[in-house]
Amino acid sequence: MPDARLPGMIEPNPKADLLRYLQDGRDALVWKLDGLSEYDIRRPLTPTGTNLLGLLKHVAGVELGYFGDTFGRPFFDAEPPSWWYTQDAEPNADMWATADESREDIVGLYHQAWEHSNSTIAKLELDAIGHVPWWPEERREVTLHHILVRVISDTQRHAGHADIVRELIDGSVGHQEGNDSMPPADRAAWEEHRRRLEHAAREADNG
Repeated sequence: MPDARLPGMIEPNPKADLLRYLQDGRDALVWKLDGLSEYDIRRPLTPTGTNLLGLLKHVAGVELGYFGDTFGRPFFDAEPPSWWYTQDAEPNADMWATADESREDIVGLYHQAWEHSNSTIAKLELDAIGHVPWWPEERREVTLHHILVRVISDTQRHAGHADIVRELIDGSVGHQEGNDSMPPADRAAWEEHRRRLEHAAREADNG
């Protein structure tokens, strides 16, 4: 089949495209911690305890597991930390930080996870086969492409959680530093917008 690309079109690079969207989510999650106190990055803002530093800790573990253990490239040389995905781990241990776990330690681990993941992505082809140890035996076999899509989805989902949590803390909003993807409006305009939505919701509920 002849090449259907028009002159001047960008050459396709699926791996680079996937990595770009993964990095966007990573950067957004780290940025959401900026300017906040130790209390604010840790405090639970939903009934199930969702908090900013816990989200970061979780996605670090996700990357180290899926891009490490799945492809025979484990990150931890010896025993993993107590919150790691083991049978003895406390439920949700990866979703919050203890007082002894510093912001620097968790952000640093996430950056190390990026490097480890990026190395795996660079080394392997998208159709490379891996095995997810904690999945049921009949569906453990996966490709790098599958795992990239899965981790991007998970990371961006949690970046969305972080958007809401940060707004609840101090009203800060935005997708990325320098590119918030929000329409221009001051606090008064947003308050008026919220009142309109509240009115519409009550009007609809009253039939």
